[in-house]
Amino acid sequence: MRKKYLAFALLGLAFMPRPADSATATGTMNVSATVVAACTVSATPLAFGNYVGDALDGSSTITVNCGNGVAYGVELSAGSGSPTSTTRAMASSGGDPLDYEIYTDAGRSTVWAVGVGGSQPGTGTGADQSLTAYGRIPSGQSAPAGSYTDALTITVTY
Repeated sequence: MRKKYLAFALLGLAFMPRPADSATATGTMNVSATVVAACTVSATPLAFGNYVGDALDGSSTITVNCGNGVAYGVELSAGSGSPTSTTRAMASSGGDPLDYEIYTDAGRSTVWAVGVGGSQPGTGTGADQSLTAYGRIPSGQSAPAGSYTDALTITVTY
């Protein structure tokens, strides 16, 4: 009898519903992006302080941030009252000039020329990079007392 039950049990298994065979399908999802060359620039003020006729030095930190591998150049404008391409001039509210120069080195031996001719090159890393603009008001100027200002445009070409 046991053989009979075993035979029925095996026969029953043969007729049990089986799971359907599974199938798969595949496709492709395209992914893309464009990395755009971009730069930002900012600077701290170049505040000389009180000028009494002796040479007076000051400096400003220019911060440039360009994308990784982006080649760039940093240029300074002539300012609002500059008589030459290397000597810049601040002006009083009455229009009196006070000459100054910007240098690329702490020893103040290389003048940061105006525009493309004075462009300071760099290559972006994606992080802030600093350049120092070293300023000097030459001695011996006889400007009238008062406040003198100028504004330089910083241009980053990339």
